[in-house]
Amino acid sequence: QVHLVESGGGLVQAGGSLRLSCAASGRTLRSYAMGWFRQAPGKEREFVAAISWSGGITYYADSVKGRFTISRDNAKNTVYLQMNSLKPEDTAVYYCAADTTIVVGPSWDYWGQGTQVTVSS
Repeated sequence: QVHLVESGGGLVQAGGSLRLSCAASGRTLRSYAMGWFRQAPGKEREFVAAISWSGGITYYADSVKGRFTISRDNAKNTVYLQMNSLKPEDTAVYYCAADTTIVVGPSWDYWGQGTQVTVSS
């Protein structure tokens, strides 16, 4: 069992930056691919970024490519999402997820409780 806890969300003005963290307990993250998803009110949960267990492979949604960076520190059992040049449309609850491999779609094995990101215009 993997327990995930996100942190780092908050209120930021458009153009600003935030760094989200996802800390894991229960099992080492070293064996897991990690992903970030987000869900805005009234919308489906959507993929944001993913990273392989080694950190050598990353994927991004087109909407965040060039602005967001996913990274991981396996020694700290933590995954990060650096978000720059934030836009009001980035406003959502952000969730981290873990699975033994990168999964297409939201069918990941483990999920955190989410952290709210609000970008004001």
